[in-house]
Amino acid sequence: MIDFELQGEYIPLIQLLKATNLVQTGGEAQIVVTEGEVKYNGQVDYRKRLKVKKGDVVEFRKQTIRII
Repeated sequence: MIDFELQGEYIPLIQLLKATNLVQTGGEAQIVVTEGEVKYNGQVDYRKRLKVKKGDVVEFRKQTIRII
């Protein structure tokens, strides 16, 4: 479990994946989202520009990110 402390109102999903070092580049992040490898609050989500906010949970490659 990764606890990510949000600075501000939200973080785009692509930036979150990069900030937690689960992907190396923004391009890689876009690909994994487009291919349905990311779950947002328990459901697969294909939106690259998704605004992740406090209380949300993102799952990717057996890692869970909790936004605090």
